[in-house]
Amino acid sequence: MQKSPTPQHAAALDNRQLDLPLFAEPGSMSSSPSPSAPTPGASQRSPGGQQPALPLAPDGSKLRSLAIGSRTLHYALKRSARRSIGFAIDSTGLTITAPRWVTLADIETAITEKQRWIFTKLIEWQTRVEQRALPKVDWKDGAEVPYLGQPVRVKLGAPQGMLAFSAQDAALQVPLPLQADPQQIKDRVQGWLQGEAKRLFGERLAIYAEKLGVNYRAYALSSAATRWGSCSSDGKIRLNWRLIHFPLSIIDYVVAHELAHLREMNHSPRFWQTVESIFPEFREARQTLKSHPPELLPTL
Repeated sequence: MQKSPTPQHAAALDNRQLDLPLFAEPGSMSSSPSPSAPTPGASQRSPGGQQPALPLAPDGSKLRSLAIGSRTLHYALKRSARRSIGFAIDSTGLTITAPRWVTLADIETAITEKQRWIFTKLIEWQTRVEQRALPKVDWKDGAEVPYLGQPVRVKLGAPQGMLAFSAQDAALQVPLPLQADPQQIKDRVQGWLQGEAKRLFGERLAIYAEKLGVNYRAYALSSAATRWGSCSSDGKIRLNWRLIHFPLSIIDYVVAHELAHLREMNHSPRFWQTVESIFPEFREARQTLKSHPPELLPTL
């Protein structure tokens, strides 16, 4: 049974924010599994029934491993005063924070119950790390950057000393000498991309807000590493400027997604119906963001 919010909780709910993550789900989540029997094949014990000393992570958390089928899962375990078992996954791997009174058997049971989510997220982070290890843009004359789903070639030495974009030639002329410092080139190109994002996102927000019959209070660009966009209950919207790399249909999906939160501050069936009412093709766009987010972001 759902409990009524306390005054403190009610105040927090008045200023909620919902995010659209780069992946299908947030990089961390918490759950409160009920106590259950120990998982077969859990932590190995040394002869005599004593557990061997465990290595420590740099932050002092204990490093453990658990055999799940044919795979071995390594994780860091932290104890705290929290009331539930929390799962967090990032580039360092899986970290579990558990109440001091919860047994290791219960923790391993919870891991087994969430193994599909855990292994999926670990694979996504590994892919992301590998993508970020790829060579970045070589900032010089002739470099290419993605803009609205298409490559745009950087041409140094703009004739009139002004930055100019030619859609016909898919070229961006930058008023810098051929021997310009790579960081200078990057700053000018990235500044142009962010300016285009600010302009274009504003235009799309106006179009879809009118379709939905809602008003947003303000919007701004973000450089979040794990969020495409966010919407707070007071009508403030933030959109990741790197969406400018994607085709317009992907931008429109994120815009429609955030505006729909002004009607439904959740991800319920009614929310998705609201999204579909102004952007019927949302499923295809959503799948693109779920499947390919690392391909473009690391290039810059």
